[in-house]
Amino acid sequence: MALSTDLAPPTLAVHCNQVTLVGRLAADPLERTLPSGDLLVDFRVIVDRPQRRRTGDRSRARIDTLDCVAWTSRLRRQVGAWDAGDVVEVTGSLRRRFWRAASGAAASRYEIEVDQARKVRRVTMAQ
Repeated sequence: MALSTDLAPPTLAVHCNQVTLVGRLAADPLERTLPSGDLLVDFRVIVDRPQRRRTGDRSRARIDTLDCVAWTSRLRRQVGAWDAGDVVEVTGSLRRRFWRAASGAAASRYEIEVDQARKVRRVTMAQ
């Protein structure tokens, strides 16, 4: 028995996993070697959370700190030259990475796997 395609909804949603962040670097990027031998550079980007207008909402700064990872040698070199406080733009995909911890337990984390990156503005040091 063949499956009918007539049951499909009139408009199909297109799947998209693309993230663009513009924010400041929380700390200097860190190059690491995984137990598998793979090299990566990981870093965190701090982004302001959009303001919500609610009655009684306190005017407290709201931010998100998002983990990012660069796998390719080109991106590792590029990101590795950034400094804490630099304003950067990264584009990539949200990924969940799994591994086995030293204790033997399964572990995972969500991170932005970076495809493109650029420094928007270098941090300026006070004289």
